[in-house]
Amino acid sequence: MNDASPAGARLADLDAEAINRLIPHRYPFLMIDRVVEIFADTSAIGIKNVTINEPFFQGHFPGHPIMPGVLIVEAMAQTAAALVVASVGPDAVGKLVYFMAIEQARFRRPVVPGDQLRIKVIKQQKKLSVWKFNGLASVDGKTAAEALISAKIMDPPAA
Repeated sequence: MNDASPAGARLADLDAEAINRLIPHRYPFLMIDRVVEIFADTSAIGIKNVTINEPFFQGHFPGHPIMPGVLIVEAMAQTAAALVVASVGPDAVGKLVYFMAIEQARFRRPVVPGDQLRIKVIKQQKKLSVWKFNGLASVDGKTAAEALISAKIMDPPAA
């Protein structure tokens, strides 16, 4: 039996504990704090509260801290991974979502300490276990970054 949620059904928001149950990322590499809107098999909005305590700010850049663009894209990928696992439901238990591709990445404005990064991912297509998303990260309604990302849900490698 497949208990996956019907496409487009509104799922419960995800707090930090719920995110930890869905994806394996942990501090300091967990790039989302919560998911405030999630529609099964469709879209999700993740939130990252950017603070000066982030370890990457020590070196990027001293005296002028800016969140690295690659970590903004990682936040998109983690939001998408949470959406994939929540959409698949119990069939996803024990599986991992592997980031496969970044296309058309554009960085529009810096993200700095004190910003709240709002990450929206929208499913563009799904073929078998491969999902493709349009990702958009914004701060105060202004685009910070955008990219097309692809991911695949798979069994983890054998230990």
